[in-house]
Parts: sequence; structure tokens; C-alpha cells
Amino acid sequence: MKVLVLGSGVIGVTSAYFLAKAGHEVTVIDRQPAAGLETSYGNAGEVSPGYSSPWAGPGLPFKAIKWLFMKNRPLVIWPQMDPAQWMWGLALLRNCTAERYEINKARMVRIAEYSRDTLRDLRTEAGIQYDERSQGTLQLFRKQEQMDGTGADIAILKRFGVPFEVLDRDGCVAAEPALGHVREKFVGGLRLTGDETGDCFKFTQALAVLAKDLGVVFRQGVKIERIASDGRRITGVVTDAGELTADRYVVALGSYSPLLLKPLGIRIPVYPIKGYSLTVPITDASGAPESTVMDETYKVAVTRLGDRIRVGGTAELAGYDLSLRPARRGPLDHVVTDLFPRGGDVSRAEYWTGLRPMTPDGPPIIGATSLPNLYLNTGHGTLGWTMAAGSGRVLADMVSGRVADIDLEGMTIERYGSAAGGGAVTAKGAHA
Repeated sequence: MKVLVLGSGVIGVTSAYFLAKAGHEVTVIDRQPAAGLETSYGNAGEVSPGYSSPWAGPGLPFKAIKWLFMKNRPLVIWPQMDPAQWMWGLALLRNCTAERYEINKARMVRIAEYSRDTLRDLRTEAGIQYDERSQGTLQLFRKQEQMDGTGADIAILKRFGVPFEVLDRDGCVAAEPALGHVREKFVGGLRLTGDETGDCFKFTQALAVLAKDLGVVFRQGVKIERIASDGRRITGVVTDAGELTADRYVVALGSYSPLLLKPLGIRIPVYPIKGYSLTVPITDASGAPESTVMDETYKVAVTRLGDRIRVGGTAELAGYDLSLRPARRGPLDHVVTDLFPRGGDVSRAEYWTGLRPMTPDGPPIIGATSLPNLYLNTGHGTLGWTMAAGSGRVLADMVSGRVADIDLEGMTIERYGSAAGGGAVTAKGAHA
């Protein structure tokens, strides 16, 4: 079949690669001049199935209030005259119960674990390199109450067989020796030993080359104007380079997916959450992280990528604004200099921002829609890199009419009720 993939970020490129591996004739279109130049460009670098968790949890409302009074707060909300922002926020709050958190986290861990395994297989098969490391994620706790609150997460990790270690201060230093210089700043951590790291942009660009070798055509620099439909199925995609047609269509446009889907009567609760990162050159390798350290207090990840340190985090609800706000650099500067003061030269850092396509319940939206030749692969939030390989392979299976390797319950558009046509945003299976 001819398949048209909309979007050349890590989700679109992995979808195209696995579709081509399945024998389809694939074309990718994107407004950027090359693959991976938007949200996939400067993310935190984590492939972290063990850390896969929804934002919506029983403690979030209280934490959000506390964050308002923090100097380097991890969350900033700029209220918009946009009903989508308010509906998304209300849906997030409705998912902030212990019962829904457990259900949503279990769904996310399922696709994330599968994706990590798929990425490993791909790395072995294709020999793809992207500054990868397989040394786990250390979730670092500055306060004892943070360690004491890990019970629900640990129960889910045990259920899915996700390897982990609960570490005291000495254990954290053994895993990340550079933390020995600042051991008084934390009490312990939760180490997810199966997690990996790597440069998402390098991966996306390298996989695009492999996809081209399989016959995938990339039409970069093409602006998508709208998706055409006769009311029963998609008839084509209208671009500034003319109308393109195919047998099947895959929307993998991240935060921009709902804007193109809405005129078709398909409403998905995906909203852009702005994130920031710094990329810092390493000046002292012994003072840099070995893998990823996630500072639980500030929700900032510090990751080693080759000869660089990637510092990613903070969240800003500001619609589709991509401006680099100087004040939002503060939390990133603080965490990397506080935990790894000898590691890198922050004065030479590249400062970047991107939009994370987040659902209010947490899991992505993968698979078919009410229009029989239209498929989605979007809504991965902060975990697009973590879930990319598995999501691409699952999507290719669904388009090809094959049964996926994992249970997709709770990861399709069906969890939002009437094909998401009425804007319902409480997930089925969460006992709403």
C-alpha cells in the first residue's frame, strides 16, 4: 500500500521505517528542511521506560500550588483564551486520583518497555549509533518524603518486572560518582537499571537515512495546509506543493496533530507543553553524570550524551508559543551547577525549547480513527523518545492488519469515548 506519513520527528520517522520494513510504499512530508528539527531536536536524551509516569497523580494539585512559590519552579502556566487549554487542564485534574494514576502508568510502562526492547533490536540489526548508553536512570530525591512516596510506583514496576534499585546516599554516589562532591544535597534515589540514554536527534537523522535505503521518500520543506476528506475517508493531503494522495495516512505531527484533525470532526485531547533544554560541553568528565540523573524536586533531567551534558525539563503551558524565555533557563542552570558543578561549561550552553504533545491521562494515542484510512501516532508528551521505536512498530502492525506484539488497551483513540468526536477527555478503563 501507499502510505503518507505526516511529520518527520522521531515518531514520524520510526513509523515510516517500520512501515517500509513491512513492505509499504512510504512518503514522509514535513515543513522542516530535515528530519528531527522540532521537538526531537533537543530533548532530555532519556530512553526511560522505568520512569514513564503520567503527570496526573494524586499529589499533583498540591505540588502545583507549592511550585508557585519556588524560585526555580518546574511548572509555569500562562492562561490563554483557548478552550482547549482549559479543557485539557480540567481533564488532567480528573485523572489525579490514585486509581487512575495506577491504570495510566501501567499503560505507559507497557508501551515504553516494549519500545526500549524494540530500540535494542533495531540497534543490533542496523548498527545505528546515537551517543547511546545503557546505564540506567537515577531518580534523585533531595527530601526523605520523596523517597517515602515511591510505594505506588514501585508496585507497578514490580508488576511489570521492571528492574530497579532503592539507593541510599552511598548507593547514589556509587552509581553516579560525580555526586560524591555534593552528597549533602540529597538523601537517596530510585535507580531504574534498564533505562538508556541517547541523542534523539542523531537517532532520528540516522534512521531517516536507513528508511531512505528501504525506499522511503522524504519531502522536506513542504507545508501541510489541510487534510481533505469526503466525510467517509481521507482523500488526500493539501500542501503548498500540491495535493498528495495515498491508500493510508498517518498523522505524527506531535502538538500540531489536533489542529489538522479538528476540521475532520476528530478531537483529541493533545495539548502543547513547552519544555526547555541546555546542551553543555563537558569540561571535566569525572564531574559529569555517567547516565541520567532526574532531580525529582525540580523535575529536571541531567544526561550525558557523548562529550556533552543535556539538561532538560521545566514545563510551560503557553499554547504554541516557542519563544525562549530567559527566566525559564534558571531551573536548568541551577540543577546542573548544583549537582555537577565541575562537569561542564554552562556559559557555552545551547539554549533550546520545544513543544511536547501531551494527553491529560498520560499514554499516547496510537492507531485507527473513525475514518478507515486515517491513523494516529501522537500524544507521547515528554516520552516521545522513550516510546518512539515501539510506537512506530505497533503503528506499522496496525496499518498492515497484523496483531501487535503488545496489548494496546488504553492506547488508542477509543479510550476517549465517541471516537473523540465530542471532545470527551476522561479515559475509559479509568472508571470515570
